[in-house]
Amino acid sequence: VQLVESGGGLVQPGGSLRLSCAASGFTFSSYAMSWYRQAPGKERELVAIINSVGGSRNYADSVKGRFTISRDNAKNTVYLLMNSLKPEDTAMYYCNIRRYGYDYWGQGTQVTVSS
Repeated sequence: VQLVESGGGLVQPGGSLRLSCAASGFTFSSYAMSWYRQAPGKERELVAIINSVGGSRNYADSVKGRFTISRDNAKNTVYLLMNSLKPEDTAMYYCNIRRYGYDYWGQGTQVTVSS
């Protein structure tokens, strides 16, 4: 299993970013995919999750209405569109799959929201 995140960067408050996670090594279309984030000194938290076919999505309360998770099963890629970004969204963002009870993680992509 390999997960490779990209798309992070420095953005001003109110701005937008789209994160991507390219997956390989497993049957992507069979698994739910998630995005987590971890800010310095804080625990890793679930941001959003999407089911295997993209018909069901759930979000952390802190990002509802601002973030959208989506997936393209033909490209083995999951996305996180982040709008109206706030300084408190600053964190390392990780892609995740839970397979046979084991969590797989990418290397993460840094998102920094600052003026």
